[in-house]
Amino acid sequence: MTAMPRVELERLRLSAVTWAAIEETARIKDIRARGRHYKRIANLLEREDMHAVHALMDQAQERERADAARHHRLERWRERLIGEGDAALSEFLDEYPDADRQQLRTLVRAAKRDTERGRLEAPRKLFRFLRGVVEAQPDRDDETEDENE
Repeated sequence: MTAMPRVELERLRLSAVTWAAIEETARIKDIRARGRHYKRIANLLEREDMHAVHALMDQAQERERADAARHHRLERWRERLIGEGDAALSEFLDEYPDADRQQLRTLVRAAKRDTERGRLEAPRKLFRFLRGVVEAQPDRDDETEDENE
């Protein structure tokens, strides 16, 4: 919780004492002192509305899971495009028709070449391109992502 953005934590309407303890966390460098401090924060949080705290933590975990799933999906697309070539390219373009076909082909060729040479630059560029294409279509259903996993 101490690593979460303040904007998210403000929705909890925590007491001033709890806020002070959370803000103090950044100053504590010693690992043992930090452990004691976390216990203090946990004790203070027990006095707060725990339903709201649990809901916030659940939302954060769900976002992390969704981000990880999206990242893995993009990695699978990149591996398929490098490994399978035109078949995977056609499938990707069917699913994302707004993608720049020419640029995608160029990036896939470069990624294949760099992968064979043991270099990482072109596969990374391909991943960034894929991420941009997928993020450019925010209206896509989460069900489509789940089907492909």
